[in-house]
Amino acid sequence: MDVVTVGETMTLFSPNEHGQLRHAHSFSMKFAGAESNVAIGLSRLGHKTRWISRLGEDEFGDAMEAFIRGEGVDVSFVTRDETAPTGVFFKEFRRPNDTRVYYYRKESAASRMTADYIKEEAVKGAAFLHLTGITPALSDSCQSVMDKAIRLAKANGVKIVFDPNVRLKIWKSEEEARRQLKHFIAESDIVLPGEAEAAFLFGKKEAEAYPEDFHVLGAKTVIMKIGKKGSIVSQKGGAVDHVSGFRVERVIDPVGAGDAFAAGVLSGLLDGLSMAEAAKRGNAMGALVTMVNGDVEGLPNRADLVSFMDGGLDDVKR
Repeated sequence: MDVVTVGETMTLFSPNEHGQLRHAHSFSMKFAGAESNVAIGLSRLGHKTRWISRLGEDEFGDAMEAFIRGEGVDVSFVTRDETAPTGVFFKEFRRPNDTRVYYYRKESAASRMTADYIKEEAVKGAAFLHLTGITPALSDSCQSVMDKAIRLAKANGVKIVFDPNVRLKIWKSEEEARRQLKHFIAESDIVLPGEAEAAFLFGKKEAEAYPEDFHVLGAKTVIMKIGKKGSIVSQKGGAVDHVSGFRVERVIDPVGAGDAFAAGVLSGLLDGLSMAEAAKRGNAMGALVTMVNGDVEGLPNRADLVSFMDGGLDDVKR
């Protein structure tokens, strides 16, 4: 197994019209969750991935598990809950570059996950454990899930990759979010923040100054997204390197770009690329996803990714 990831995926209803959600009359049903997005992105690039979660014993859960399994992701450690539903959320395309999301996930099956659901055999043997800051925001029991997954990873020599993925709507408070996120950053080998997330955690400053804040907490490697400018890479004790991005002429849907970035970075590391080369692959994956409506619909296979990075798409410039 290359990458194991743990977290909630929800049924996504995406309106077929642009504008305020109140005016939408028809929707497309899809599935989206940061952790499963990463697992699917890696699977499409030929890597072996496993997604651990809990679903409701309902039609949404049945459809979701079948979809993710169909993408080549191992779902053998996904459990079902007869008393709680699979989470749901809605997207709203108000206008260009203004996409909003509305969650209906309180008391969902995934939010009721406990540490007992994380088995050593699910983590052992993987190269990386991928986690995000969404999972601990769901409930106190989900925080214990994260702690156990990290403990098992460390015991089995599995590197921990953490994406803060700040979603303030689901945290009890900003103070709680900062405290918990810093706790998990301290436990991680590689951290994949966005510049805005770094500002939330450490205050406003120049992008190149943020990696040291993560290193002080304990993170060995920081690969930070800085929007259209690309990303910056920093390993503890080394210099901060800038990795240029890909300019997209027309952004259709930015949601999911960060997950694609994570998949690209992990794919690069699994392939033995340098940190900078892996970040470049992450930049490309993130750019590709923004050109398609949906979290996973724009995730490429390996041939398409190579073509894109070689300049094979007309509406993207290096």
